[in-house]
Amino acid sequence: MSKTKAAITAVGAYLPEYRLTNQILETMVDTNDEWITSRTGIKERRILKDKDKGASFMAIKAAQDLLSKSGTDPKEIDMVIVATATPDMQAAATAVYVASEIGADNAFGFDLEAACSSFLYGMSTASSYIESGRYKKVLLIGADKMSSIINYKDRTTCIIFGDGAGAVLFEPNEEGFGLQDEYLRGNGVGREFLNVAAGGSVMPATEETVREGKHFVKQDGKTVFKFAVSNMADVSEKIMQRNDLTKDDVNWLVPHQANMRIIDATAKRAGLSDDKVMKNIENYGNTTSATLPLLLFDYEKKLKKGDKLVFAAFGGGFTWGAIYLTWAYNS
Repeated sequence: MSKTKAAITAVGAYLPEYRLTNQILETMVDTNDEWITSRTGIKERRILKDKDKGASFMAIKAAQDLLSKSGTDPKEIDMVIVATATPDMQAAATAVYVASEIGADNAFGFDLEAACSSFLYGMSTASSYIESGRYKKVLLIGADKMSSIINYKDRTTCIIFGDGAGAVLFEPNEEGFGLQDEYLRGNGVGREFLNVAAGGSVMPATEETVREGKHFVKQDGKTVFKFAVSNMADVSEKIMQRNDLTKDDVNWLVPHQANMRIIDATAKRAGLSDDKVMKNIENYGNTTSATLPLLLFDYEKKLKKGDKLVFAAFGGGFTWGAIYLTWAYNS
């Protein structure tokens, strides 16, 4: 008897309507379309303009999209995990509020934060709960309102990030499809190179921290780029070698959408041609926890039952890793 696997059985998404284009950014900060495109591959990013709406708003919309498309009864959901770097507030978990708002009255929930690797780590967590046999339906949502922590006078960060949310449903699979293997890593040296300095227990919010802009994302771009290129490529190659996967075996690379050069470097190391690499960075930018599920949403109709997918991500902290998953359904 084969071991029960945790498979993705449905996908949903939400993207704000407002498009912040490179041309608009040219009027806000010292940059231009050619400079942004050549260095990142980004042309526009979606922004949630309503100041009264946070990550939960987008998470709820993405979850409702998934429930509607799949015909899933929210009361059958056992658990809701929200992967996010921008929760609505501290202490009160965004996932619990999302669960209540979508009618998942029988579910418990919690947030998972590992910067841009949050959703990848969430896949591991959701799958483990399913494989334990205790739970049958786990809703994993990646949602970030990055515009809430971006300084639009800082061209090193404001050109990169966008807002959005994506959701997937994990369920048991007896055919052998689903999450096959994972290789997750971390190194605390990275937290000085990419972070939001204030607002946590080390540096609580004060008038001074607000005045000095310490509640915005700061990054050492060159250092982060160097670590991301090498580590995302390394783990992608590692997961393929560990599972005896050749470039011909892999149907899709699902890479975190941080920078087109990082995506291309990861694909090159894996030996994968461009037509096997999922990309939407041009239209959405880096939506942090939402990049991976948004890729699945955009490419869902191209996915076939049995397809072999390699997920890879890198985030602040530093956090990174790769997951090998086989697709469980035809759209």
